Amino acid sequence: MDRGHSELPDSLTPEQIRTGVSNRRNRVLAEHAAHILPYRGLGTGVPRALGAWPKIDLVDEREANQLRTVWRVAAPQVTPEVLSLLVVMQGEMQRADIQSALGLKDREHFRAAYLVPAITGGFVEMTVPDKPQSSLQRYRLTAAGQACLHSHASRE
Repeated sequence: MDRGHSELPDSLTPEQIRTGVSNRRNRVLAEHAAHILPYRGLGTGVPRALGAWPKIDLVDEREANQLRTVWRVAAPQVTPEVLSLLVVMQGEMQRADIQSALGLKDREHFRAAYLVPAITGGFVEMTVPDKPQSSLQRYRLTAAGQACLHSHASRE
């Protein structure tokens, strides 16, 4: 096989796919996708995925006639404080309720050592992310937070 020739459709390269260049190979499916799928437009999926998680490599495996994606994942560090916060989380909770469940009185210590690391680590999310100081603000576990809890429980 000629190593200089890509087997991707219409000689697309991983670099082109990364930037949103696409090829409609099945026009019938593409026409119906907008009506039956959470479809956002031809060629937007890979750039959106890369925007959400830039650590994705696109590998043109010519011998296998396929494009492989490699998601580079580094497990975030889970401090004992963050883990204890995850353990007390029940659905959507206010900051004061989480802090109380942990038996902590100092609001700033709670924010710095527990809440902020849990949010930046991707384990907890705000229900009103555009307004962090909102009186309606609640916090809930993310899929990563739930996975962390499950992983921790299975080790015990």
